[in-house]
Amino acid sequence: MSDASHAEVEAEFGVPIPGRILTEDLWAKTAVKRLPPPGPLDFATLFGRTAPVVLDLGCGNGRSTLSSALARPDIDHFAVDILPVVIRYFTRRANQRGLSNVRIAVIGGRELLQDYIAPGSVAEIHCYHPQPYYDRREIKKRLIVPEFLSLVHQSLQPEGLFVVQTDNPAYARYMRTILPSFFTVTEQTERWPDAPHGRTRREILALQQGLPVFRAVCHRRDELTEIDLQAAVKTLPRPTFDADRRLQKYDRLESGDVAPHGKRR
Repeated sequence: MSDASHAEVEAEFGVPIPGRILTEDLWAKTAVKRLPPPGPLDFATLFGRTAPVVLDLGCGNGRSTLSSALARPDIDHFAVDILPVVIRYFTRRANQRGLSNVRIAVIGGRELLQDYIAPGSVAEIHCYHPQPYYDRREIKKRLIVPEFLSLVHQSLQPEGLFVVQTDNPAYARYMRTILPSFFTVTEQTERWPDAPHGRTRREILALQQGLPVFRAVCHRRDELTEIDLQAAVKTLPRPTFDADRRLQKYDRLESGDVAPHGKRR
């Protein structure tokens, strides 16, 4: 990669990639090259053990999952993105760091929850910097909508955790409006203690450019019933906000070695 300073140390925007590259005999195999037909994933079989599962939806080049998997070896991490190019970067990095508690697949976050995640089966779901889509003809592609949040709620175990962040102010305002209908929301107003320079490539760039970053740590509202969720989906507003095309310039700054489409990391 263009960001790598030498074979053993990688960095993005001057911030090292978590972990170190091991000798090849210690590499892992993290790629899920082909998902099975739709149906609940058997994580115990996939990882070869029974452990809490964390999902990273739109994982990009994998910085946040690498950091979490290294820090929490007792937790399994399933990460997905729709872009094969960033998945290739992430898979190489996870393999080289010997992360047997990581699996990586090419699929959209909404599709993963809808087709492959059993209700109440995962401990955490993370979604960093979903694409705001600047063109109004594409706003229907926005990920954070009531239907998606209902899927997140259903997929999480009781008291499960949903973490989401964005550097787009309009998206942040929308999230503040709808997240409390599904979760108890705490805003992380300071930088992440575990990653003060940024958990993701996109957050690193946003902080270096002085952009405000909205971070929400959300706990599942366990008292909500299926009827409550259906009512929220029907009544909550849609994400029709203007994403402000002036912010597109940061996509171009970020796109050093990956295309700035879909999920931004």
